[in-house]
Amino acid sequence: MAAVLQGHQVHPDGRAWKTHFPEGDLWVFGYGSLIWKPPPHYDQRVPGYIDGFVRRFWQASTDHRGTPEQPGRVVTVIDREFWETLDDPHAELESESASTGKVWGAAYHIPASHAEEVHDYLDEREIDGYSVRFTPFHPTPGSSADQQGHPDSIIPITCMVYIGQPTNPQFLREPERRAPKDVARVISAGHGQSGKNTEYLYLLEKALEGLGLGTADVHVADLVKRVKAIELAGLADQEEQQAERDVQENLARAPEESVERQSIE
Repeated sequence: MAAVLQGHQVHPDGRAWKTHFPEGDLWVFGYGSLIWKPPPHYDQRVPGYIDGFVRRFWQASTDHRGTPEQPGRVVTVIDREFWETLDDPHAELESESASTGKVWGAAYHIPASHAEEVHDYLDEREIDGYSVRFTPFHPTPGSSADQQGHPDSIIPITCMVYIGQPTNPQFLREPERRAPKDVARVISAGHGQSGKNTEYLYLLEKALEGLGLGTADVHVADLVKRVKAIELAGLADQEEQQAERDVQENLARAPEESVERQSIE
């Protein structure tokens, strides 16, 4: 039976993590909010990537960046082989990327003294539609995990990663809901207990840039452009509405009041 944590069901695979980390410590890979909001008690943060996945804003959020009535959008990673069977308007951009198949992020080492505590914390934090997987993580050459400073010498690190599987209820199954235009529209309006959905997107963009990549991946970068365009259009609409209110207010004034106001101005 799956463990239960503060009223939430924890994926049963999560309890088997010590078979992957026999020393009792823990490595966790973050590809979303964990990049800029690390887990507690980590003693190493290593930039790098996992291979064979694609990062997408195809996971609904009914808590942190949305509500049950108006879910927001957060990222998950999808097995590349499965992703290739799906209709994705960003597929062409993905194929042009130099890092095809790589999802960049940050891995955190948790010492054995705090591993159980951090695992429970992450189960609670990532419980909304995410389940545990274990996959090789490739540190960036020259990072603290690269002892020799040469790409061929880097040994991949087994990492625990939380993935929103396509079988979970929060995954966006309908192709129209995965369309970049629709995802951007939802993000622009989303808000949950952790703040605005736009904040999540912009923080992810900046966090990826901060890894030394110079830019976010093509999917994230495109969504940022789309959401900013929506925000600019909204600001223009607000200014137009304010101008209309100003006109109506001026026309509603008595003639003598209007003359007096113009002489003052």
